[in-house]
Amino acid sequence: MGIARVIRRELNRIAHHPRYLIILTLGCLFTFVFFATFMREGQPQNLPVAVVDMDGTYFTRRLCHEINATQGVEVVAVYNNHTEARKAMQRGEIFAFYEIPHGTYNDLLQFRSPHFGLYSNPCYLLAGTLSYKQLATMGMLAAGAVQREVYRKKGYDEEQIMGLIMPIEFDTHLVGNPWANYQIYLMTTIVPGVISFIVLLFTVYMIGREREEGSMGSLLRKTGGNPFKALVGKMLPYTCWFSLLMVSANFIMFGVMKFPLEGSWLLMVLASILLVIGVQCVGVFIAGALPDPHISMGVSAVYGALCFSLSGFSFPIEAMPNLFSSLCYLYPLRHYYLIYSDVAIFGNGFGHCWPHICAMLVFGVAFLLGAWMLGKNWRVATTPKVHDKKGGMI
Repeated sequence: MGIARVIRRELNRIAHHPRYLIILTLGCLFTFVFFATFMREGQPQNLPVAVVDMDGTYFTRRLCHEINATQGVEVVAVYNNHTEARKAMQRGEIFAFYEIPHGTYNDLLQFRSPHFGLYSNPCYLLAGTLSYKQLATMGMLAAGAVQREVYRKKGYDEEQIMGLIMPIEFDTHLVGNPWANYQIYLMTTIVPGVISFIVLLFTVYMIGREREEGSMGSLLRKTGGNPFKALVGKMLPYTCWFSLLMVSANFIMFGVMKFPLEGSWLLMVLASILLVIGVQCVGVFIAGALPDPHISMGVSAVYGALCFSLSGFSFPIEAMPNLFSSLCYLYPLRHYYLIYSDVAIFGNGFGHCWPHICAMLVFGVAFLLGAWMLGKNWRVATTPKVHDKKGGMI
């Protein structure tokens, strides 16, 4: 029962030095609470925009009121020229603005097409995109309202008018997130990503700490010199703890906060546990391949930071170069994200997501390789050096 002795040893170390685990747990809780409260309304509301009204007619004032009636944006200023609006955007006071030229209302009365200018700030990705979307939609609705009034003057009935303005009607369905709630999008991907990043760094750190403290010999002696049993016993308490954090986070998101979950809850629990184990296996491999603790921590930090991009939820892998799209599958978070999409969004069962579950189990090979390399390094480090009479090492 060498594994049990290592587990007792690790629990004793946690009891005497609990600050590391407490700090990491608080980091996970802070991430969860931050995103749970940061976008509790689903989308940013009342984003500041402006209107450059060089026409000053009833039509333009009515357009400003209609823009204010939407939840997404709010007209905070009405400027008389383009320069004032541009300077306000450069100062970060507004994210977008309409420019309505002089003579717009007269052009409408004379059946000429006036040209509006729509400017948005893409430096703020979310705010700029949402502001542009809201103002562009309002522009289309305003154009439709003008056309409707023109057709009414010509004597068309309402059914004919709608057929002319919108000959094709679209029935939009946002699968898995019908409210376009950014909180659902962010929390179901970033929270597991942050936890897996913390698990990776902590795994590499704990193995490197054994090297720095010179306690590798005592660890191997408890398992009869078997590095595989030693690493399993050392990692198991942290596996249970971080798996509990992942399952608790999913329970709050899918149970308390009512995030969409069309499939099996047990499959999401399984995916959460496999994510933690897979990341630990990668951490063992990095620590074994790179004996120097500082280099292994640096490499694991780079590997973990790239997981947010290469997992596919921030940028589609189909649009990546072939080299990077192939590297995506070296991340357990990528397979977790695919399982989440299959189970929570599309409601598929085990028969559809089993390849991703098997892929996460394949990361056990990284654990075996890392344990073999660590065992080799540990035996060399713990072997007593014998010197001959002349002072040379045998």
